[in-house]
Amino acid sequence: MTNVQLKRGAGTIRRVGLRAIGLSTLILLGAVIAQADTVLDWNVIALNTTAAAPFNPPLESRNLAIVHAAMFDAVNSIVGEFHPYAVEFSSSSGASPDAAAAAASHFVLAQLYPAQQTMLDAAYAASLSGVPDGSAKTGGIAVGEAVAAQILAMRASDGAQAAIVAPYTPGSQPGDWIPTPPKFRPALDPGWGTVQPFFLRQGSQFRPEPPPSLTSPQYTSDFNEIKEIGSATSTTRTQEQTDLASFWVSTAPQIWNPAARQVAIAQGLTLSQNARAFALLNLAGADAFIASWDAKFAYNQWRPVTAIRAADTDSNPDTIADPNWTPLLVTPPFPDYIAGHTTYAGAAEQVLEHVFGRHPRIVMTLTSATAPGVTESYTSFEDIADGVVDARVWGGIHWRTSCCGVYLASCVTSGRTLSSCSRRADVLLTVYCDFKRSVTVSLPLENSV
Repeated sequence: MTNVQLKRGAGTIRRVGLRAIGLSTLILLGAVIAQADTVLDWNVIALNTTAAAPFNPPLESRNLAIVHAAMFDAVNSIVGEFHPYAVEFSSSSGASPDAAAAAASHFVLAQLYPAQQTMLDAAYAASLSGVPDGSAKTGGIAVGEAVAAQILAMRASDGAQAAIVAPYTPGSQPGDWIPTPPKFRPALDPGWGTVQPFFLRQGSQFRPEPPPSLTSPQYTSDFNEIKEIGSATSTTRTQEQTDLASFWVSTAPQIWNPAARQVAIAQGLTLSQNARAFALLNLAGADAFIASWDAKFAYNQWRPVTAIRAADTDSNPDTIADPNWTPLLVTPPFPDYIAGHTTYAGAAEQVLEHVFGRHPRIVMTLTSATAPGVTESYTSFEDIADGVVDARVWGGIHWRTSCCGVYLASCVTSGRTLSSCSRRADVLLTVYCDFKRSVTVSLPLENSV
């Protein structure tokens, strides 16, 4: 992308070639901001804002990525510690990076969620109250709003709105996805795989191989595993497994961001470092959903509830139909392969290990709005991702093969054993699998000096 000078206010915006980023989060909706770190505060405000909107994981991830891209480029325009993601704004000396972060995130969220304007305005006023009045404050606000406006303009033509209403006709053959009980809702965001990614060149860039055929040993294994342990009436699933399945009904950003926040606080990251860390997490996560949706609607694989009830049509003598089978969890309204939650988990694990290290040396204690009273504790990001894989199977809503076995890169697998993997340095996405592996991660948005 060629550099373009754009005049706005007292500074100059320079749009730069797209690169990767990082950010973080912390604050309760409508509450007085703690002022520990403005980036962390507005990460939590953003999460609560998206949680209050209608359920739509791909759209949520995209909007969170826009918020964190704006915060990162706004803070980085002033601090200058890292390479920018997309926009660099030259401001007057002494502009407040805290004011810039608050202004950027408020500007984006108010545009994307106008129904929550009152809450966002109150949070914004509380955030700015911690910044002394004067030229530093006004300068920071100008930077934040200018950067946010440019990031929003860049994403205005990314195809998200068209993707939500894209035409889609379910298949009619065994193995094809069709709307699932109990509500038989139409497919959610059927065109999301065509949305312009943040890092990838296109959603299909690392499309995995097709799912196992209906008569394959792998499909048979997946079928019989989930039929037993994923049933609403399973006698083999433990209470702990049931709890974890319910825990991960929450969307991926609502769990991974708080985990990252706890480590960021423990490691004492600066405002600028937090901006980068959480932008990396949320932009990679957004691309994970785009890549996952590309595969989902390329292969249109049926969900377990459909497959088990109609197993007498799959030409597989080792799968036995149960027309009354019901999963533990309500099946989401989109095809199975590949799993969005675990694609996000792979991206999140790789990002957070790159930023914080494989062993962050703290216990991350996580809760979920979809599992009241349940607390999950982890000592590594890999442990969290392992749990996501199992949770989707134990909940009866995803085949195990949909949750693992493929990297969004040049990967070759044999069953569930990784034989080789090579990856391109300009991409940070993996489909997570429950095997151990070694991946070399190379990220943009490194230090600028």
